[in-house]
Amino acid sequence: MATKEAILQVLSGAGPCFFSSDPCFRSSDLTFSSKLHIKRVKKRASWCMKMFKCSNVLQNGIGNHWFKGLGDRDRSVNATINRLQLLRCKGPQAERVSGVTEGGNGTWFVDGANTLNLNGVASGERTDCFGAWDAQQLTPEKEGFASKGALNQEKESLATNGVVGTGRDASPKVSVDPIEEEAWELLRNSMVYYCGSPIGTIAANDPTSSSVLNYDQVFIRDFIPSGIAFLLKGEYDIVRNFLLHTLQLQSWEKTMDCHSPGQGLMPASFKVRTVRLDGDDDFATEEVLDPDFGEAAIGRVAPVDSGLWWIILLRAYGKCSGDLSLQERIDVQTGIKMILRLCLADGFDMFPTLLVTDGSCMIDRRMGIHGHPLEIQALFYSALLCAREMLAPEDGSADLIRALNNRLVALSFHIREYYWIDLRKLNEIYRYKTEEYSYDAVNKFNIYPDQVSPWVVEWMPNHGGYLIGNLQPAPMDFRFFSLGNIWSIVSGLATRDQSNAILDFVEAKWSDLIADMPLKICYPALEGQEWQIITGSDPKNTPWSYHNAGSWPTLLWQLTAACIKMNRPEIAARAVEIAEKRISRDKWPEYYDTKKARFIGKQAHLFQTWSIAGYLVAKLLLADPSAAQMLVTDEDPELVSAFSCMISTNPRRKRGQKNSKKTFMV
Repeated sequence: MATKEAILQVLSGAGPCFFSSDPCFRSSDLTFSSKLHIKRVKKRASWCMKMFKCSNVLQNGIGNHWFKGLGDRDRSVNATINRLQLLRCKGPQAERVSGVTEGGNGTWFVDGANTLNLNGVASGERTDCFGAWDAQQLTPEKEGFASKGALNQEKESLATNGVVGTGRDASPKVSVDPIEEEAWELLRNSMVYYCGSPIGTIAANDPTSSSVLNYDQVFIRDFIPSGIAFLLKGEYDIVRNFLLHTLQLQSWEKTMDCHSPGQGLMPASFKVRTVRLDGDDDFATEEVLDPDFGEAAIGRVAPVDSGLWWIILLRAYGKCSGDLSLQERIDVQTGIKMILRLCLADGFDMFPTLLVTDGSCMIDRRMGIHGHPLEIQALFYSALLCAREMLAPEDGSADLIRALNNRLVALSFHIREYYWIDLRKLNEIYRYKTEEYSYDAVNKFNIYPDQVSPWVVEWMPNHGGYLIGNLQPAPMDFRFFSLGNIWSIVSGLATRDQSNAILDFVEAKWSDLIADMPLKICYPALEGQEWQIITGSDPKNTPWSYHNAGSWPTLLWQLTAACIKMNRPEIAARAVEIAEKRISRDKWPEYYDTKKARFIGKQAHLFQTWSIAGYLVAKLLLADPSAAQMLVTDEDPELVSAFSCMISTNPRRKRGQKNSKKTFMV
């Protein structure tokens, strides 16, 4: 009976909330004013009401990982998922709240320890990114949720500190940054719910835009900074739900013009749609997830980076929450292996880099990055390291792990050796001989010295360097691509010397790459006839706009993680300070135009979610640099040893019989 009263307290918003799934009551939400808390408490009843609308199909299928009692176990997921059987949620056929009991259909329950569990995570000791805390054991003997003394203590805490009590020791009054406060409210307003549970954030929530296109969908790559922000605040449920639901979508059949891509492809985005149920009831509806694997996207390009970002976020979730059970699940392990097999599949390419089409990553329009773009290689390397860390050791994974290790060694050598340029390397390329036919050729890719454009010679500083954007037989793309270089630092794809040199380069070219709003997606812009040929005269990618050297505030969080890793956070702090001067006033645009980022992008959506989340993650990481460990990966000693072995045995080695004494095979 005490449990039923406690549930009704939560539904009505009268009782306090001690669960980490409640976005309005977190142990680290000390920056929120009591006014915002009260506003969200009023929404709690309607949110909890939705929890009773889930169909039995969902609860018996993928919903199991949300609400688990004692004796419930993770279940393996079949390789083929039926959309209409698993990913459903009943619509407006909610039962009356007064009819809810503890037994019910399993949505609310009391486990064997008499602990009310609404979060899908066992009560007890739990660790978040900011330290450890003991979850309160809420038993009927303790009057449902808490004693009157605890309620009074919370009221006193609210009165003295101006913020909501969290169960920790009382903290001194914390000054609230109005920009951060606004950003958090906007981020939470962008949350998407499926079957009553948060599942992601929409790309943009712009009330001034008449053209929504697909900005009302949840994009895999766009959610990454949102997910990191929620993890840093200790709000793990939305990230867990996102990871598991997108995993279910991975197994869907996807075709375009009778052709299907390889298994393991993750969707670019998905949308929660409400559809009518067949039957006598004209008002019965259900919610379904509708993914887009590229068959509806502009240009019809499959998102190569989605699966790589998914693996990176999965590792971050485990490191930040301490919940390793998610990555140990059979279905999650299967999902990781499917992505790896898709990326490591043999092909015609002689290079260890991943071959992709134009528009298959953040730059999702025609911008001349087809081939082996740096952004994909940096994410590929990072995903390989993260996957190797999470894969369960078993006989069936031995060949996959061996192929993974071989690819890591070859990929790191290839990028560090052939993508790196500085003033000395430019001079070397300038003196290249061409048409070399030899196993010992210096100019392996037959690069013509005339490709060294005057702009790159004048632009290259005396100190510093960077990784070029792309490398193929004959052409080199000398453009500076920010995400590829920054994530090469974060992932350890670049050496420590190269990483410091990249940051030196950013500082030396601050007026070009940062200017009035960080950060240029690439530099310089394609102009004139070059723009016409490469982009097809794309009216959205005009010079110094959008993907053609526009400035994207969301890149702040990647820059901050890289700077923290190299112990140079002052660079990121300076960039964040510049962004704070106008990003809120400009209503959080998607991107900025002009060479110095003076204008809001001509087609930029306002209140872009990953602009908001990117700023928040940068601020949170600067406040607690140790939290960046969930994102960065350091050089593996075994890889360093293998890399040295390759150099000492001459990477330009001739063909011949394999030496059985070699330790590493590439």
